[in-house]
Amino acid sequence: MASNPIILTASNLNLGYLKGKQVNTIAENLDFALEKGKLTCLLGPNGVGKSTLIKTIMGQLPPLHGQIYLEGKPIQQYGLREISKKIAIVLTDKIRLGSISVRQLVELGRIPHTSWLGKLAPEDQNKVDNAIKATNILYLADRPLTELSDGQLQKVMIARALAQDGEILLLDEPTAHLDLVNRLEIMHLLKSIAREENKAILITTHDLEIAIETADEFWLMPCGSPLVSGLPEDLIIQQNLDLLLPSHQLYFDRDSGKIKRKVEILKINIDGPASIKKWLELALIKNHITTLPEDQNLILKENPFELIFKDGKNETKFHQIKALIDFLKKGNAAEKN
Repeated sequence: MASNPIILTASNLNLGYLKGKQVNTIAENLDFALEKGKLTCLLGPNGVGKSTLIKTIMGQLPPLHGQIYLEGKPIQQYGLREISKKIAIVLTDKIRLGSISVRQLVELGRIPHTSWLGKLAPEDQNKVDNAIKATNILYLADRPLTELSDGQLQKVMIARALAQDGEILLLDEPTAHLDLVNRLEIMHLLKSIAREENKAILITTHDLEIAIETADEFWLMPCGSPLVSGLPEDLIIQQNLDLLLPSHQLYFDRDSGKIKRKVEILKINIDGPASIKKWLELALIKNHITTLPEDQNLILKENPFELIFKDGKNETKFHQIKALIDFLKKGNAAEKN
């Protein structure tokens, strides 16, 4: 099977702003290759330069060093109108276009091909129809934008970008302000569009868990370090996701797929079913209870749930983890006094 064609590349790229003779460098030494047919997620802490990279790709900012190549040609050699025919962008900004309909907004995606006053030709109408179908918003086509939920509006914005018919889609935080169900739906929709429409889709996101589930490629932008790219699963195994974390007290736990805080190892003997034992351990760690004397241990039972604290030959029973934690905290406080 042939590899997906690379449409956008950069080597030794520096990003930032020029103010007169003053140079404000935001990110340095970036190398990347964006492939068609793939969903690529750009991740990094706030202020690292993700939005600056998007603006540079769009030709709105010149690179401070190096060059971005679109289909082998420096991006600065394209006019903004040419770029708009090849690259579509979806921003997080709320749109304010009155009571126009969904279809009318999607039709605006054809402006790079028709101009503001241009009439939509049959080919343009077909592009709009296909974009509406691809995003599963046919049932919304005649509704005014004012009647849409945030999740529905985000799909409409993606449809407008699709109607633009560029080969690259750039989306800045497309799942921001959406609930979990809509975040999942939008990300899976983008993944399907990348594959079925053979688009190169690059999104910036802070939603690490959903990005791991859906992305074909990760671009990691750590503070003060070059961009790291690769298959998400490879980067996880290589522990590269830790590069995104601002503190050595945090780490990406490969077992759970979550970011966790480094804590002292739990040195408490707990006997019971693994499915409920993990939640007791989490509650103990969160409450800074990580050790007990050697003659004290915990026993878990379920159906019905029961938690037994054994202190030598004495037993105290609880039916909630909170009650046990309150009991242990009182005991620790008494010992300190």
